[in-house]
Amino acid sequence: MWSALWTPWVEPAMDHPPPRGRADWALAAVVAATAVLEALVRRDLVWPPVAVALGCGLAAAVLFRRTRPLLAVVLAFGGSAALDAATFAAGTEPVVLHSGAVVLVLVYSLFRWGAGREAAIGLGIMAVGLLASVTVDFPGTTDTIGGAAVLLLTAALGLLVRYRAAARAHLVAQARSQERAQLARELHDTVAHHVSAIAIQAQAGLFLARSSSLGGATEALEVIEGEAARTLAEMRAMVGVLRDRQDGPAMSPRRRIAHIQDLAADGTHSLPVDVELHGDLTDLPPALESALYRVAQEAVTNARRHAHRPARVRVELTGDERRIRMTVSDDGAHAPIAPHSSGYGLVGMAERVELLGGTFTAGPDPDRGWSVRAVLPRGGPAT
Repeated sequence: MWSALWTPWVEPAMDHPPPRGRADWALAAVVAATAVLEALVRRDLVWPPVAVALGCGLAAAVLFRRTRPLLAVVLAFGGSAALDAATFAAGTEPVVLHSGAVVLVLVYSLFRWGAGREAAIGLGIMAVGLLASVTVDFPGTTDTIGGAAVLLLTAALGLLVRYRAAARAHLVAQARSQERAQLARELHDTVAHHVSAIAIQAQAGLFLARSSSLGGATEALEVIEGEAARTLAEMRAMVGVLRDRQDGPAMSPRRRIAHIQDLAADGTHSLPVDVELHGDLTDLPPALESALYRVAQEAVTNARRHAHRPARVRVELTGDERRIRMTVSDDGAHAPIAPHSSGYGLVGMAERVELLGGTFTAGPDPDRGWSVRAVLPRGGPAT
């Protein structure tokens, strides 16, 4: 119970309230002008100079109602209560300004932008001001209850808009977090794939150089140069997005089913990769095509890094009218350490597949090698 009561009290003020604009100046000018006009034309208004001063104070409170909402409410209700007490002591009628209706705007601003403790203090000040007003000039039970209800409804409206804005900000932050996590997976998949190819080519180049095969070593260095250039280009694109740079480079084009054929081309200089496409693989959602490519890329990378003396990697995709099946397998011997023992490769693949409503399995084959299998619906929940 105490926790529920303490939470609103310690709630901070809303960040980045809108700056003072033309509408604020226009409203303040209307309040001040209305107070002056009332002092000039209303014969029932007592103490016109004091009434004008109160109206100008309300106009000033309008200008800082977002940055200092509690001070604005104190100025409005405290000034009104002090003036009611003064008229009561003097035995005159209370000062009633029609322009004083602007206090509803101040109440709204307090509960919309103020901190929790400011709202609680302001609520007490509002109660004191209302009590002073009905004590000096009691309008009747109905009007008193109606006035209190209007103030409370205004405060509730401010809270409603406040929490709706906070909920929207939370959803936006959550969406950004999910997007950054996705970009982090993209970055991991890209870098892991290219760096693995670079490491393999470097090993091959060292072996060829030591064997005095300069032509083969030169070819390996050319492959390393190309892989490094592609890695840097994709890293710059993704890091630019992660940094929220407005002028940063756009993200690299989304990978498609056709790009899986490139995995076979990448494997010609190291571990051969066979890619087989069967069935209906057309008109797939872009998210599904991208996920299939990234899973295939990561699975091939794992085979290169962890398979024990593999001769070949096989990537097979089969599509029908309901789902897409993909299998990536190698023919290496069973390694003592499974590919998923370190890193985020298998975790990322499983997350991608499950996000699209599919199933993912990975493990050693009965006789030899390791297989990764994914089954994804053509129209999953996130496509």
